[in-house]
Amino acid sequence: MGRYALRRLFHFIPVFFFATFLVYALVFAMPGDPIRALAGEKPVNAATLEAMRERFNLNDPLLIQYVKYIKGVFTGDLGTNFAQRPVWDILSQRIPTTVRLAIVAFSYEAILGVLAGVLAGLKRKGFMDMLVAVSTVSIISIPIFVLAYLAQYALGVQLGWFAVSYNANEWTSLILPALVLGSTSLAYIARLTRTSLAETLRADYVRTATAKGLSRRRVVGIHALRNSMIPVVTFLAVDIGSLMGGAIITEGVFNVPGIGREVFAAIKSQEGTVVVGIVVFLVVIFMVSNLIVDFLYAALDPRIRYE
Repeated sequence: MGRYALRRLFHFIPVFFFATFLVYALVFAMPGDPIRALAGEKPVNAATLEAMRERFNLNDPLLIQYVKYIKGVFTGDLGTNFAQRPVWDILSQRIPTTVRLAIVAFSYEAILGVLAGVLAGLKRKGFMDMLVAVSTVSIISIPIFVLAYLAQYALGVQLGWFAVSYNANEWTSLILPALVLGSTSLAYIARLTRTSLAETLRADYVRTATAKGLSRRRVVGIHALRNSMIPVVTFLAVDIGSLMGGAIITEGVFNVPGIGREVFAAIKSQEGTVVVGIVVFLVVIFMVSNLIVDFLYAALDPRIRYE
């Protein structure tokens, strides 16, 4: 296990550099001059523009810019935005809110999604199976911004069950945006769990366990469910990063001051350093979550061993 973990950590090195360089290149390849855009319609002398470009290494070739940026990352410096505010300060302010939102959404989608998938998988072609199939397809078919406004109007305005906008002093104001944020993933998890469990229940070892006289609860809970959870756990690991970085629309609709809104604002103002800094953080989240999942495989399926 120790050797496997070490190899995986070495594999993360090229992944980290490739992902960050790709994002860095795409961000700074956007058309327009971000330094001149800061002044708007006001005239700025050439010396000031040149000094600002030199300050942010915009006169260097792309590869040199990236090397200078990565050297700063490994020393704990993610750079500053055009207002001279450190990116670390922006992250430290935005991350806690997004983390809380992601935790609520992740818990909701994982628990309800797996539960719905298990019930549908055990009662194939029954009422629960049809209900899960219809409801999940309906959720997947609705665009997330439409779903957000519908939930805000129906559950917040009409019924008054949830707050329609984020309030930093009330953690319950994160429930409704978390429900919207995790709704699509919940639908995928339910369908994935249902299909995986249904296939596992037809396996030879499940029939053998049943023939030996084991109870239905033990056969499903110990033998079938553990093995059928492997693709579900894989999806959940990828979804952690998606919840952290893919909440732009949800955070915008519910006025949540998180990473998603910050990325959107940084892209509009061509704050490349802020965008890349947030992406570096998300890349690390993705890599760590995938490493944890690799270790969970051995716990879920005893046939998997890491040499």
